[in-house]
Amino acid sequence: MQYWLLKTEAETYSWDDQVKKGIGGWDGVRNARAAAYLKRMEVGDLAFFYHTGKEKRIVGVVRVVTPAYPDKSDATGKFVMVDVETVAPFKTPVTLKEIKADPQFADMQLARIARLSVQKVEPEQWSTIRNMGGLK
Repeated sequence: MQYWLLKTEAETYSWDDQVKKGIGGWDGVRNARAAAYLKRMEVGDLAFFYHTGKEKRIVGVVRVVTPAYPDKSDATGKFVMVDVETVAPFKTPVTLKEIKADPQFADMQLARIARLSVQKVEPEQWSTIRNMGGLK
């Protein structure tokens, strides 16, 4: 089991959009490092759903349901996407400000490389943030 964080602009694709779809494609990733993370994802991996932009907060959890496949929105055929299904909303969203203020997250990619749209999350970080969000 691996853990991830997927970032999206709430105005473009929000948690509510994901919930309505149930299963949605995570496409449009054009950063090479983020795309490499998509390629490493396995079916069953879990990811935090993060609203960037004005909100800057983790709002829920999704599960990877397909391995990486060619991104339909990429005419070059160079980039990939995965499909994710809705798992659960956070009872209390966890903000970037909270994460940056907590020393235990000092090495978390979200605290250090905030612009990367797909990020790896370590198991200890995953567990703590889930608890902060009200999930067990």
